[in-house]
Amino acid sequence: MDIKQTADKHIANTYARYPLALVKGQGCTVWDDQGNAYTDFLAGIAVCNLGHAHPQLVEALAEQARVLWHVSNLFYTQPQTELAQWLTAHSFADRVFFGNSGAEANEAAIKLARKYAKEKGEPGRYRIVSMKQSFHGRTMATLSATGQEKVRKGYDPILEGFDFVAFNDIEELSCAIGPATCAVMLEPIQGEGGIIVPHKEYLAQVRRLCDEKGCLLIFDEVQTGIGRTGKLFAYEHFGVAPDILTLAKALGNGLPIGAMLATEKAASAFVPGAHASTFGGTPLVTAVALKVLRLLTEEGILAQVEAKGAYLRQKLEALKAKCPVITDVRGKGLLVGALLDTAGAPIVKACMAKGYLINCVQDNILRFAPPLIISREEIDGLMQCLEEVLKEA
Repeated sequence: MDIKQTADKHIANTYARYPLALVKGQGCTVWDDQGNAYTDFLAGIAVCNLGHAHPQLVEALAEQARVLWHVSNLFYTQPQTELAQWLTAHSFADRVFFGNSGAEANEAAIKLARKYAKEKGEPGRYRIVSMKQSFHGRTMATLSATGQEKVRKGYDPILEGFDFVAFNDIEELSCAIGPATCAVMLEPIQGEGGIIVPHKEYLAQVRRLCDEKGCLLIFDEVQTGIGRTGKLFAYEHFGVAPDILTLAKALGNGLPIGAMLATEKAASAFVPGAHASTFGGTPLVTAVALKVLRLLTEEGILAQVEAKGAYLRQKLEALKAKCPVITDVRGKGLLVGALLDTAGAPIVKACMAKGYLINCVQDNILRFAPPLIISREEIDGLMQCLEEVLKEA
């Protein structure tokens, strides 16, 4: 079978795919159907934090598959219970709702914020303030909450009730919160928006503002969560806890799982029948997710992320000095962006031709989000590749 040709004929044309058919992965390397190897600095877009085909995750999946796959959320299951207990023990949260994706987790957060206001006796509060350049998902509610016109284009009328302000501008946010506002929703570090790290005091200012104005604070950590930035959750860097937090991507290391975490106060608005998900938190995916978290925290992997990220940024800064096409380097942990003064797509393709997978956001920002097990030698290899590509360009 010609995988690319057959896929183009039968799969909905919603992705501008790279011309690679990947068939195998191990650690930080993937192979295509022609036998070519690529060092993966994208990790399924910040998903495979423990790399590809991790043997202990393979065993956890196989072990659970031999026991129980799915029984619906009408019943209790042990893996789901253990995962919820682990997440609440290691975060600000008291309760967890499981879905299948980041968009589902954010849908749950949006619904909970509105429901909480109603249950609190404030039915006029329903609006949510989100950030320009944000990304919260592709469903109707989450794209309505996304501050990027290109994501929303063609789907009018979008859902009413969302307002947008500039990220890192506390004055604009203060003016946008009104008597109808029930929540502020943001990514602690904007991913799809260009790897934008907030000012040092910004998130603390947002927290105080929400408390003063009676709003819930929602952090979307779908991309930044589960160790990506060097801590289990990015909010830990800033000493600020939200009322609601969303996770997905790396939680299952590639298996479809999303989670919404909330304080007891906020979560109290969800009662039986208020929200649901048929496949949310099945025994299969929660057993693997629990193994992911234990490996990440107990094997010393998380403890190395900040140092590896600093090394990657240091190497990019050195490359910036040699190649003026790079105008800025930013990020935290192993979520790093390099701003270019030219289009990024040709650079991505040229790196791919040399055996390295990266990608580009906002047209001119190279994004590096490798597995957290990436080695310094593999980082050095990418830097050599990137220097060659940039000089050729």
